[in-house]
Amino acid sequence: MDRANLPLLLDLLEEKWHEVSMHQGKHGKVLLFEVNPYSPPMTPISLGYLAAFLKKHGFETKIVTISEYGEHSLNSLSRLIKEFDPQLVGFSTYQRNILYVLGLASFIKSLNSEIKIALGGPQITFMPSQALKEMPMIDYLCRSEGELTLLTIAQAIAGGHPFDSLKGVTFNYQGEIVETEPLVGLEDLDEYPSPHLMGLFDYTQVEEVIMLSSRGCPYNCIFCYTPQAFNHKIRFHSIERVIEEIKWVLKKGKNRFWFADPNFSFKAERVHQILDEIIRHELKVNMWLETRVDLINEAMMKKMKRAGVHTIAYGLESASEHVLKIIKKRVSLDQLRNAIKLAQKYEIEVELFSLFGLPGERFVDAVKTLEFVKKQGVKIQGNSNAQQMQLYFGTPLTRNYARYGIKPLPDKRPAYISIGDRYETDTMTREEIEKIKALWRQNSLDRGKRVVS
Repeated sequence: MDRANLPLLLDLLEEKWHEVSMHQGKHGKVLLFEVNPYSPPMTPISLGYLAAFLKKHGFETKIVTISEYGEHSLNSLSRLIKEFDPQLVGFSTYQRNILYVLGLASFIKSLNSEIKIALGGPQITFMPSQALKEMPMIDYLCRSEGELTLLTIAQAIAGGHPFDSLKGVTFNYQGEIVETEPLVGLEDLDEYPSPHLMGLFDYTQVEEVIMLSSRGCPYNCIFCYTPQAFNHKIRFHSIERVIEEIKWVLKKGKNRFWFADPNFSFKAERVHQILDEIIRHELKVNMWLETRVDLINEAMMKKMKRAGVHTIAYGLESASEHVLKIIKKRVSLDQLRNAIKLAQKYEIEVELFSLFGLPGERFVDAVKTLEFVKKQGVKIQGNSNAQQMQLYFGTPLTRNYARYGIKPLPDKRPAYISIGDRYETDTMTREEIEKIKALWRQNSLDRGKRVVS
């Protein structure tokens, strides 16, 4: 869909919704689930954006978080469903939680088969459409940006025709898989209302508050889902919006922020302006952020320290230049070393995201990555614990895994589960992959702790 048509689409949706509201005499209700069964409570930022957008358009919304410290049992969930009485339930879906999601969806359908259920998130955007036939409890797969997509679904349900005039979704209608026209997200992110400023989050149980100042990634790393999902583009919130949200959260008594932008410092001038505003307003914050090693310099790092950045995370992936070239990372080990030293110079903690089981990587290359991290003085804990590369739906590597020497294990898996970590490569056996995983665990400061990937 052309971006120029988005305002017209929104006007039509708004008009349609007012007609439905007048006819029904009540607003629709949407229940959104964040399912992280083995994780501590986190700010459900993606669902927050969905809830804020739906609320702006007249829907009553509620977010429920299922986590390690969650309070919900099946009985309490049953009461919640019956009392809130949603017409639509949405789940944020990942490879790691999809089986829990499908179980909860079946439970909800057993309580009320009229409730429609939509799945969205990284596992869903590029999932094979035929997977819907193996998920009879699911009504919709959200393929486009969540706010607009979920709104079209909610509007259709409220109008009494849940499978008419939909965009950005795949659905199973009377045994036939239907693919609809995709939707393009709003260019100006400020047009999406802020879940923080609308007071949709309870911060009492979280240690860090998740923030987003941008969406998307323009790079081409072949193992990564994000560039594909956002068409290799990056969009931004205004500096004013970012600062307003920081001030709001500070007033709520929280000062630790986790900026979940894939490339926080993509626009240097903008980053300097954000940091300048934090310093000018004397906002006492502690920030975690992620960026690329080719997007920072000393002036920026110095200002980050003054503004309250306590940790900066870089994508290392591999300490083999040969492997970095294969995965199209487009950074050098010298750039990595310099960026690490620069952060350490200003006493900013460094985290390195690294992977093993990459295409073209030999066991000796994987060991080299571990030794590189140790030599740079980076603590092997938290995010600096290496992970096995995952083959998720939609990544260039997953689409062409044979070309890159990836050999999936002969496991039978449902169509809604991607290859994940169930593979070996032309250059590394399954036994070698398990061996390097054990080496990382032996060197980790998190030994004895449960580390959730």
